[in-house]
Amino acid sequence: MHEFRYDPVQLPASAQILRSDVRTFIAEEVASGAFTPSRNSWNTFDADFSRRCGERGYIGMRWPKQYGGHERSALERYVVTEELLAGGAPVGAHWVADRQSGHQILRYGSDRAKQTILPKIAAGVCFFSIGMSEPDSGSDLAAVRTRAIQVESGWKISGTKVWTSGAHRTNYLIALARTGPKEEDRHAGMTQFIVDLSHPGVTVRPIYNLYGGHDFNEVVFDEYFVPDDMILGGVGMGWKMVTGELAFERSGPDRFLSTYQLLLESIRAIGPDPDDRSANEIGRFVAHLATLRRMSTSVAGMLERGAQPIVEAALVKDVGTTFEREVPETFRHLIPTEPTLGEGGSYPELLGMTILRAPGFTIRGGTREILRGMIARGLGLR
Repeated sequence: MHEFRYDPVQLPASAQILRSDVRTFIAEEVASGAFTPSRNSWNTFDADFSRRCGERGYIGMRWPKQYGGHERSALERYVVTEELLAGGAPVGAHWVADRQSGHQILRYGSDRAKQTILPKIAAGVCFFSIGMSEPDSGSDLAAVRTRAIQVESGWKISGTKVWTSGAHRTNYLIALARTGPKEEDRHAGMTQFIVDLSHPGVTVRPIYNLYGGHDFNEVVFDEYFVPDDMILGGVGMGWKMVTGELAFERSGPDRFLSTYQLLLESIRAIGPDPDDRSANEIGRFVAHLATLRRMSTSVAGMLERGAQPIVEAALVKDVGTTFEREVPETFRHLIPTEPTLGEGGSYPELLGMTILRAPGFTIRGGTREILRGMIARGLGLR
């Protein structure tokens, strides 16, 4: 049985200095009109802002300097990430590359991949998407049908990925493909590949969401060639790569700060003299936020020590995204306003767009059902 522990973490003094630095940076960006802080931060794609983050050393913070990194700690990186999200900064362009793809390349990629890709990510000019989900398979990644066939000096990939966020604007995609026959072990025979989306053999098609926005894509591979040195971790190690990657994807502050701007603006809209119900809900959300932050920083500490807290990360993601969904549902009943569509900074637009996006919070990065199955196994319940 897995023992769940979220031991407290003491942030180093350098992290507090970084916190002040990021807050100053955000204030300067907002004052210059670079962005509106009330938007959904890590889903907002702004290549110029990402480049400026790269210039300030906010991307690839934990990586070696030889690959453009800054050799900072996981906790220092956590503070920078937290401040950017809490400030509503448009970090979506570099988000996936910095959060997980770059780390995977650093740990499992070839020398060529490290040398050619990592410095560009750290500079804020190279962006990644995640190629895991497929049609008709939901969150069951073991059901992957995209195939890679070995050819001279590499592999040819054929198949389809869906719900691939940002693939129409990113440079690369890490794709999970089947390289061996299906076995009794459903997790065997899969491999991850680094896919350059500018090369022939791959087509990106838009999937428009409810309000006409273009965040998701269908990505179709037609005998797309990948050289041998663009494999991550070796042939057949795809499942290990995926599960390790998800610890980074599921445990960060992005899993409970997606609706932070709405929470702040809602508290401001209610004002300094809330009624009993409003005061109760605000207190509950603040308490939950503090608890989630404790859990998330604890996982960051585990990652700093080289652990793989997959089950702990799953619990942070499940509880955190539930929190994110409750925020708009609660305040739309407490505040008498009509939600509207639009990416502006008004409260009705912020509420309206958050309500539309909220169902995706508990789906992206693993559905509730998948996560709770993992947690149940960790507790010895299945």
